[in-house]
Amino acid sequence: MDKIVIYTDGSSRGNPGPGGYGALLMWGEKMKELSGAYRKTTNNRMELLGVIKALLSIKKRELPIHIYTDSKYVVESVEKKWLDNWIKTDFKGGKKNKDLWLQYHKIAGAFTIKFHWVKGHANNPLNNRCDELATQAADNGPWEIDAAFEAAQA
Repeated sequence: MDKIVIYTDGSSRGNPGPGGYGALLMWGEKMKELSGAYRKTTNNRMELLGVIKALLSIKKRELPIHIYTDSKYVVESVEKKWLDNWIKTDFKGGKKNKDLWLQYHKIAGAFTIKFHWVKGHANNPLNNRCDELATQAADNGPWEIDAAFEAAQA
């Protein structure tokens, strides 16, 4: 069966600090790279935002999607159904990144998604490329404003 494969990674220089995400999307022989940067954010926000931005760029919603990431935060939140519970309890107990998790949940409903955890900074060239994209974005910008995060920090 045809499928879309996505690799993602996030980075921040300081936590919080300047951050970036990187994503690779593959469908058959086609490959697309995405990256972006924010002036003040966290690593977990960038890990999740990489997934969101990748999903937003997909037009073929009928194909199953396999997402590979080195973020246990992202993988376990979805695969272990923690996110479902956070939504039911309106993120009670101060669960972080509510804005991004709600955005992910809304977008993900249009797809069939399976997450896979990969060891970061190992010998996976696709994960390593995402790390390069994320760290280059974090280091070099241009930086957008993570308005929800910065407002919560004020």
